[in-house]
Amino acid sequence: MTKRLDVTSQLTQLDIHRVARQGSLSVHVADQLESLITGGKIAVGQKMPTENSLCDSFGVSRTVIREAITHLKSLGLVETRRGVGTTVLRSTAVEARPAERINPTTVEDILHVLELRLTLEPAAAEFAALRHDDEDRTRIKARHAAFIKAQAEKSLARVEDFEFHHAIARATHNPFFEQFYEQLSPSGIPRAKLLSIDINPAASERYLERVQEEHAYILEAILSRDAEAARETMFQHLNRSRNMYAQYQHAEPDEPNTKR
Repeated sequence: MTKRLDVTSQLTQLDIHRVARQGSLSVHVADQLESLITGGKIAVGQKMPTENSLCDSFGVSRTVIREAITHLKSLGLVETRRGVGTTVLRSTAVEARPAERINPTTVEDILHVLELRLTLEPAAAEFAALRHDDEDRTRIKARHAAFIKAQAEKSLARVEDFEFHHAIARATHNPFFEQFYEQLSPSGIPRAKLLSIDINPAASERYLERVQEEHAYILEAILSRDAEAARETMFQHLNRSRNMYAQYQHAEPDEPNTKR
């Protein structure tokens, strides 16, 4: 049996292009990697190249590569295990979405709120990275831990999600960011608007795993005082959510509520 060649040693053969400094770098990287997986150039069961190898090949930072891998996870294409690395699970994307279907009016409300959050929260994350103090660090870490606990208990973690973002707003030390979030309230979290009858428990669990990982990257960037990474990871977190909920606008209104 011919031994499968390690993907890392074949990076130069995978037709990887260094990304241009325009638009979202992580989206460009994710698009290329997704094409390699769905096209069979990186086979199911095969390990992805290491972060360092991908950084060198694409000419981007570890933050960008992590965001791209998180996107691939959200599509169900790969999984990451500590001590093992990232492995390709399937060659066809299956995105985890928290609900089978959502009322069109609710979708519109969710997208309006996410549009507003996208204009403010990347900047809040940037300021939090630059201005946070020890009390802020403790608070944000505690809110992140609370989200993980709620997720482990099979909760939708709506309040915990809100409180994580609220803690970041407080860490800007700009009272208007904090006031904005206080007025938004937990209803600003899209899952707070979903009906229990429409929620898909299994898909929702996978979706929350993605959210938890994205929160971890935001937290890491803020605590490292990496303002650029904090802004980028927050933008990608919210933008992925917006893109995912926008898909419900195009769903057939009478399609059956079939559980996966």
